[in-house]
Amino acid sequence: MKVRFAEPFSRAYTKLSHQTKQNFEKQLKFLIRNLRHPSLHAKKYNEANDVWQARVDSKYRFYFQILGETYLILNIFKHPE
Repeated sequence: MKVRFAEPFSRAYTKLSHQTKQNFEKQLKFLIRNLRHPSLHAKKYNEANDVWQARVDSKYRFYFQILGETYLILNIFKHPE
């Protein structure tokens, strides 16, 4: 699978802490290898728009779409608790 980053994700990513960026990079590798990797907890977030949600860590989630052979990473932000 290929990965592309949407502009909202790119803007949000620059504001993240170093640790959160590292956590995201680790989770992205898992996503590329296996959408169903247990630590991702990937699930459909918005069925109508085909948006998925996956876990970065206990505080952050990232959102993406699957477009053929490409993951389009839409955004990343704190998960409301």
